Amino acid sequence: MASLDIKELQRRMDGAINSFKSDLAGLRTGRASPNLLDPIMVDAYGSSMPLNQVANITVPEARMVAVTVWDKQMVGKVERAIRESSLGLNPITDGQTLRIPLPELNEQRRKELVKVAHQYGESARVAARHVRRDGMDSLKKMEKDGDIGQDESRQMSDKVQKMTDDTIAEIDKLLSAKEGEIMQV
Repeated sequence: MASLDIKELQRRMDGAINSFKSDLAGLRTGRASPNLLDPIMVDAYGSSMPLNQVANITVPEARMVAVTVWDKQMVGKVERAIRESSLGLNPITDGQTLRIPLPELNEQRRKELVKVAHQYGESARVAARHVRRDGMDSLKKMEKDGDIGQDESRQMSDKVQKMTDDTIAEIDKLLSAKEGEIMQV
């Protein structure tokens, strides 16, 4: 007899939240952080890799991030990836090290960052809804195949819906906290 794996659905919902948290950690709030560059992907050795897999990222000062690229040939690609990211950063190349000064956040830049945070939030909500849809589809199939009855199907779908609602509420809570952090002058 087949059954819906609630723990697996919960794990996937938690994954959406954790992914969202790491996306938010990459948003700049005015202080330098090595996590700031986490969302940046670099075309390296024929594939797209996270920046932290081709370079060492440090914070020598409160408003400065230093990126030391391990492979000399990658410096240009890393610089391009940072410039083309949605973070609005302008690296200064110094040999194999890129120094990235963080400009003061002006009102317009803060609003742009809030928009980016909202996009991340929407992506996380969509991921949670996909998990819900997969769970609901499994339930419908199990009911149709006669593996579970209508009542059990309804109970399980209520559980899946509650899990989805809780996940989306958590995403909204994280988003509003980050929005407050970004807009704080």
